[in-house]
Amino acid sequence: MKSRSQSTRNSVDATANYSALKEDHFAIGDTVNGVSVRQSKWVDWNRYTDELSYAQAMRATLVSQGFDPGLGMLVDTSRNGWGGTARPTAPGPGSTVDTYVNGGRPQAAPAAGIDAYVWIKPPGESDGAGDEIPNDEGKGFDRMCDPTYTGNARNGNSMSGALPDAPISGQWFSAQFQELLKNAHPAL
Repeated sequence: MKSRSQSTRNSVDATANYSALKEDHFAIGDTVNGVSVRQSKWVDWNRYTDELSYAQAMRATLVSQGFDPGLGMLVDTSRNGWGGTARPTAPGPGSTVDTYVNGGRPQAAPAAGIDAYVWIKPPGESDGAGDEIPNDEGKGFDRMCDPTYTGNARNGNSMSGALPDAPISGQWFSAQFQELLKNAHPAL
């Protein structure tokens, strides 16, 4: 008899980006004043509101297309929290889809079809610098890592929200790590 590790394969979801693991405060089918939550800036036309529902749906699709039924998903949860004092506890006011969605957004135990929650992109690892930094790795800067970047039409000209003084991608970024610790949910 094969052990579970011998008979299953894994797929990884949500690496290096952030999203709620489980959205408890609104559903993809919700509307506000006749406008779908899919049109909110946070959901941005996606068909899923969180990583768990997306990973489970992707797994079901893969299995239906012939992948091993023992397929298990890994979900990167290294950056999925929204902690600190700004953590939502319910949907926001129903005046617009953005206020409704931004009122609520994460859990830490595997679910059906999920083998494990993992940290693929380690907390404290820089996504990239907002300014050009001379380096021997050939890495440039990333406008979305620049705290002064005012966005573009695709993101509604929203500020990046980036922390200042980030090192090049892959380097230790103490300020980002400290912010993750401060905003962890549950609190550390």
